Amino acid sequence: MQTPHQMSRRRLLKAAGGAGALAALAPWLSFSGTAQAAGNGFGLTITDQAASGRLEYYRFATSQISWQPGINVLLPDGYYQETWRRYPVLYLLHGGAQDFRKFHLEDDIIGLTAGRKLIVVMPDGGTAGWYSNPVRSFSGARNWESFHLNQLIPWIDANFRTYAEHDGRAVSGFSMGGFGALKYAAKYYGHFCSVSSHSGPASLRRDAGAVVHWANTSAKFAELGGGSLYGDPFWDQGRVTADNPVERLNSYYNKRIFLVCGLDEDVNETFVRAGQREFRGLLAGRGIPHEWYELPGAHFVRREMLQADVDGVIARCRKA
Repeated sequence: MQTPHQMSRRRLLKAAGGAGALAALAPWLSFSGTAQAAGNGFGLTITDQAASGRLEYYRFATSQISWQPGINVLLPDGYYQETWRRYPVLYLLHGGAQDFRKFHLEDDIIGLTAGRKLIVVMPDGGTAGWYSNPVRSFSGARNWESFHLNQLIPWIDANFRTYAEHDGRAVSGFSMGGFGALKYAAKYYGHFCSVSSHSGPASLRRDAGAVVHWANTSAKFAELGGGSLYGDPFWDQGRVTADNPVERLNSYYNKRIFLVCGLDEDVNETFVRAGQREFRGLLAGRGIPHEWYELPGAHFVRREMLQADVDGVIARCRKA
């Protein structure tokens, strides 16, 4: 079976369908005939794909999500020329009410990775999916955790020249995605050597469970058609514990940990900052090294911190 990268670049045609939203901002080109030829496996079937420079876009049909989620894959300079070289991968997770295009359209991830030998994978995570498999959904399948860990990561490793190992992967994210990064790094200890959270919650139960209530409410109305992420009115306590960074401290040994939050008060950052401080204190108590920053402003991605994060990921991961 052909992989996407064995296909001739001469077969590129003008973008259509799902790539059209991206075409408005970049000269996107779509691969011809690849839905059947390129991407079956791991429960995924490519339904659309496109490329512009280093950035490649894919959309999948999967039983884990009842609609077709998209991803951006940002390749390093020279990827198609240096065919002998393998690369570390950074999985970069967006926040709530965002999608897989966030870091490309808003945060200049292309500029921040210029000249750096790193693959960046930016997947859909749902409007309020919280990088979780919900207790119940009335909107069809919304198993974001299973999609990412059981399908997408193996597909990336099979279709790109990666290091399919702990020292070859990092995970980072903003807000809801920062929580997802901390959660994935703890629950799937052998998958990631580096974890970063940009204004992401690190403590689910503090402040009378404010973050769980936040996650449950946002998922109920924006994602699950009235369903529940962690259980309503009673939480599935085992799920909360399994997902709660401050209750999974032993899973953060031997990892690079990078934490950022703002000093201003708002409905998001106030709770994020309190949770990150609790998490940092617990890490320090265990003697677990971590890098942290509290900076002016509230709930947004700070370009200089994302740049520092990218460079720190490259320093920690296995070299290309």
